[in-house]
Amino acid sequence: MNPNQLRTFVAVLEHRSFSTAAAALGYTQSAVSQHIAALESHLGTRLIERRPVAPTPAGARLMEHAPALLLLLDAARADVARVHDVRPARLTLAHTPAALGPAVAQALARLHTATHPLDLEVRVLGREAVIEQVLTGGADVGLLDGAAAPSDPLPLPYLGPTTTLGVAEETLAVLFPRSHPLAGRGSVRLTDLTQAQWIDAPDTAIPLDQLRAVCRADGFRPRIRHRGTDLHGLAALAAAGHGLTALPLPLAATLPAVAAVPVAAPRLVHRTELIHPTLPTDTARRLADLLTDRQPGEGDAGRG
Repeated sequence: MNPNQLRTFVAVLEHRSFSTAAAALGYTQSAVSQHIAALESHLGTRLIERRPVAPTPAGARLMEHAPALLLLLDAARADVARVHDVRPARLTLAHTPAALGPAVAQALARLHTATHPLDLEVRVLGREAVIEQVLTGGADVGLLDGAAAPSDPLPLPYLGPTTTLGVAEETLAVLFPRSHPLAGRGSVRLTDLTQAQWIDAPDTAIPLDQLRAVCRADGFRPRIRHRGTDLHGLAALAAAGHGLTALPLPLAATLPAVAAVPVAAPRLVHRTELIHPTLPTDTARRLADLLTDRQPGEGDAGRG
């Protein structure tokens, strides 16, 4: 399957237009039509209805696979490029909003001291964007967070040739408005909150599908959806009574106008994991060593 034809296929369906896809890709409309026709010929079936532009049943099935296939191709290209990529001391770190805690900040400070000068860039992104940045070479290191049983890895998708390392586990907490009847509790059980109103904030707080999975229960239905990486905006919504949300206790305790109540059951932690390519840059490897208390050159003990 031709990758360029597959990218064109995705662009046409995302834009629902041949002409708009052509402009986005820098092709002529005729070239876009030729790509789609060639892909349909290769697969032996019609993939896109033309008027209006929409996927056929076969096209819908291909669309389920196409983004992941293209991401893996980009990851392979970036991985090959790293073999001969010799760069000065530079580090691009992509992280989810709740993943950069005190331990990471201290490790970055130690890295700055040991590596001078260090060109450091930090990007706050959603979970899928962090993974994509690491896989495609946009970032050297990624930090992801989520809920898990103590010492259990996060439920991550297949990441290809990467190394994943656990770097921190903290108490998980639920954010309540200070006027909420449970705000003064010493702890709460998540299973008692399945029918409460929640805020769906998958890029900022613990995703609701993770809460459903770890509690093995339905519920955790969103009252509103929060898209983006603004922790203080999310806390303001929780403080105003728009719904509950879950964050690490040390971070949640610093947010204004909310009560952060630790989760007592099920037995869960807020876990942060570091991901980097199996062939990381020297600076990325040094940061991983600092975060996991490894000696330089010691083998990676995380998931591959």
